[in-house]
Amino acid sequence: MKKDALDIIDIRILSVLQQHGKTSKSQLAELVNLSPTPCWVRLNKLKRSGLIIGYKTEIDLERIADLTKVVVTISLKTHQKSDFDRFEAYIQKIDEVIECDATGGGSDYVMKVITRNLSDFQNLIDQLLTAEIGIDRYFIYILTRKIKSSVPNLPKLLNVPHSK
Repeated sequence: MKKDALDIIDIRILSVLQQHGKTSKSQLAELVNLSPTPCWVRLNKLKRSGLIIGYKTEIDLERIADLTKVVVTISLKTHQKSDFDRFEAYIQKIDEVIECDATGGGSDYVMKVITRNLSDFQNLIDQLLTAEIGIDRYFIYILTRKIKSSVPNLPKLLNVPHSK
């Protein structure tokens, strides 16, 4: 797959947006050490290229409610493309599944699930097993506290000097 060619300024812009989210033109320009107009031109180019896929607000759910957070690993019974497609299409429709990644190794998928309580989580698992989407086995890991959550350090990953 062809990768987009980015220079150091593009990487700084992306890095600032990852850390601060949507920001004003002048603040972004200041943080990447560029004047506002060229900075905005570059930002628009990055948006048009599809590298920026959205802006999100991070909410501290712990301050709103006590929720049950679970990591679930899932292995499918069979491994035809249609089996994966069926499972993935079904999972896309479930709001409680907030992340789902296909994996190589011991299991086929790792999902992060949030429900109101353990009973709701069990109902969700029962729903998945009843749906005939090819689940062979699953393991659950109840999350007790967040230790770290961060965005990737783009300049470091791409071996680019970071300013400011």
